[in-house]
Amino acid sequence: MEKVKPEEEKKGFLKKLKENVDDHEEQMAILGAAVRLGVVIWSGFIITLNYVELPMVKKSGTSADITFVASIFTGALATFGLSTGNGKKNGNGNGTTTNKETK
Repeated sequence: MEKVKPEEEKKGFLKKLKENVDDHEEQMAILGAAVRLGVVIWSGFIITLNYVELPMVKKSGTSADITFVASIFTGALATFGLSTGNGKKNGNGNGTTTNKETK
């Protein structure tokens, strides 16, 4: 005898989100975080591809300008409260050091 399984409906991400989270604002917060995370992953991947040589992909002799992708990456990280930088700032906001003489 064959066991007949009831047809299970395949649920996508949005349907699962609607079923598990009742509050609309919380649903939008989760969806927004997922989109921002997708942008961070995508832009990080593009930046990484600029610096890594893959054996089957031939690069042109000139380096590509990734300024736009880097700004998208930095902006998306900033929405999560992260910052990219080398930490050389002195604290006055413009990265320059000022010498104050004490008497």
